[in-house]
Amino acid sequence: MPHTDTICAISTAQGGAIGVIRVSGPEAIDAASRIFTPIHGKPLHERPHYTLTFGKIHDANGEVIDEVLVSLFHAPHSYTGEDSVEFSCHGSTYILQQVMSRLLENGCRLAQPGEYTQRAFLNGKMDLSQAEAVADLIASTSAATHRLAMNQMRGGFSKELSTLRDKLLHLTSLMELELDFSDHEELEFADRSELSQIASDIERTVSRLAHSFSVGNAIKNGVPVAIIGETNVGKSTLLNALLGEERAIVSDIHGTTRDVIEDTVNLRGITFRFIDTAGIRQTTDVVESIGIKRTFQKMNQASIVLWMIDSTNSESTILNSEFRNSVSDKRIILLFNKSDQITPEQREALEQAFADIDAPKLFISAKSRTGLEELETLLLNTAALPEVSQSDVIVTNLRHYEALVRALDSIHRVQDGLQTGLSGDFVSQDLRECIHHLSDIVGEVSTDSVLQNIFKHFCIGK
Repeated sequence: MPHTDTICAISTAQGGAIGVIRVSGPEAIDAASRIFTPIHGKPLHERPHYTLTFGKIHDANGEVIDEVLVSLFHAPHSYTGEDSVEFSCHGSTYILQQVMSRLLENGCRLAQPGEYTQRAFLNGKMDLSQAEAVADLIASTSAATHRLAMNQMRGGFSKELSTLRDKLLHLTSLMELELDFSDHEELEFADRSELSQIASDIERTVSRLAHSFSVGNAIKNGVPVAIIGETNVGKSTLLNALLGEERAIVSDIHGTTRDVIEDTVNLRGITFRFIDTAGIRQTTDVVESIGIKRTFQKMNQASIVLWMIDSTNSESTILNSEFRNSVSDKRIILLFNKSDQITPEQREALEQAFADIDAPKLFISAKSRTGLEELETLLLNTAALPEVSQSDVIVTNLRHYEALVRALDSIHRVQDGLQTGLSGDFVSQDLRECIHHLSDIVGEVSTDSVLQNIFKHFCIGK
């Protein structure tokens, strides 16, 4: 889908030593030539692609703005598939704005967020799932998120989907051939057992991809960990210790934390999203009651619950009686805080008092940071996220997950139809729906509104 306009944007963050400006479109090389003069040799439009040229950018009066390097890419051998130029300038904000002004004066317009990647998609340089992986790669904060984004951007997920679509098309063709020759009962293109086997193979792959989202979402957005307990048991102190900064207010006054505080930390390559909640207790304070209500909401959303107990005052623990059912389906780590203030006999009594709770138990001191290394190990073991390589296909995108769930529903209907002897035209309809949902992931059937929603979240210059 060729574009008639030429776009430009600053592609690097402010404050660096070097700033890069990207230009893409049919007039990219001509616009660059009008403001750039090589130090030696031919003008830009006479130079081969994949070359670097050193020269000067000048203003309308001929005054030099900067000495730069220009990277030249001829269509279709560029990121966008169009003629493209990249200026590597000095990182001065003034210089970059002056160069941008000169490009705008010479026929370019300012690029919209994600427009370069959108053009790459529309020009067939990548499918939609690969384009979305570009944003994930930019946002990656750990080795695992980087590997998953790289695999998706290189087409690992797309290859899985392509294989699935090929199998579905083969199955559809067999079904529709039977419909075309339905008057000839002696002709059988595939028996129902063979069709069911193909459908089962497809169902297993789609199911595996859909179920991988829980792991992918945890890797991408962080494993949600709720820190719960009564007031003044040390939840905020623990959060601050895990984050290595004073993120939450710590006080001996009960009910200090009245709202949910969230932050992330990378522990040995895995991102955890810690949620410090309001202390649970009986209260008539309206604001504190709202905070306690939010505690239960976050506890329901968490994958792991750190249940904190004050080792020096555990006898009145409300959680021991009232809230065990609320966390019965969660992966729990029981933390006995302030353990540096108790005797060995008190420690043994605590272990016996909570012996019926099937969860790892750890004695810590959040204030002195005793036991935090053991806690990190427990968190990693409890999260149980797999080692990720660049060859792993794990779904991390909610849009992809929802499409896979719809595709899985369609293939289940296909399986039911084959088993019950449903008419082939109804089975074929479900097959086409499955193909449609898988094709939506790579952008073969996506609407303009879907594309706009995806690319508007990109940064300008990418």
